Amino acid sequence: IYNKNMNEESKEKLKLLQKIYDESSNIVFFGGAGVSTESGIPDFRSIDGLYYQQWKYPPETILSHSFFEENAQEFYRFYRKKMIYPEAKPNTTHKILSQMEAKGKLKAIVTQNIDGLHQKAGSKNVFELHGSVLRNYCTKCHKFYSEKKIIESENEENGLPLCDCGGLIKPDVVLYEEGLDDFVVESAIKAISKADVLIIGGTSLVVYPAASFIDYYHGKKL
Repeated sequence: IYNKNMNEESKEKLKLLQKIYDESSNIVFFGGAGVSTESGIPDFRSIDGLYYQQWKYPPETILSHSFFEENAQEFYRFYRKKMIYPEAKPNTTHKILSQMEAKGKLKAIVTQNIDGLHQKAGSKNVFELHGSVLRNYCTKCHKFYSEKKIIESENEENGLPLCDCGGLIKPDVVLYEEGLDDFVVESAIKAISKADVLIIGGTSLVVYPAASFIDYYHGKKL
């Protein structure tokens, strides 16, 4: 489908993209924060003008393992404000990727996002490199909690989500200073290395080690 303002060069590129898609049977999508901005989830790296009036630290500091351990209250104040968007819904990109998977074209999604919108759109084979806000576990007994528990804990006296056993609940997201899950990493690299087409979207490829995974792509249709 051509945009009425599209020039001939763009039309030819679109034809080529369609040809690549038609001839491919093992497409992998590698995505980042830009995929979800249309759903109303901003990239936290885009710091708004009021940022430093609300928080004394940059996001990379707050979202670190050591900060979580030393200042959980401030961590959760930021986390609930900037990282959880329970009303967000899948957008066009999420839906199209789900359709591509249903048609047998797309074999895997490797995402740096933690919002779970790919799964909400219907995608099944999703490798979440940085975890998910939808999963939360007690650091003491490992009991599972949904994001609802994190949201509601704002009304608690200390603003902390505590387990029934008294332990502090932690989001199943990879914080700075923490390593990625080995199984997820191995699965993502395997999918990328076998892809005949690799599509990259919504990421500046500056977050490592995730960005380095595209080096495992051996094809010529990037």
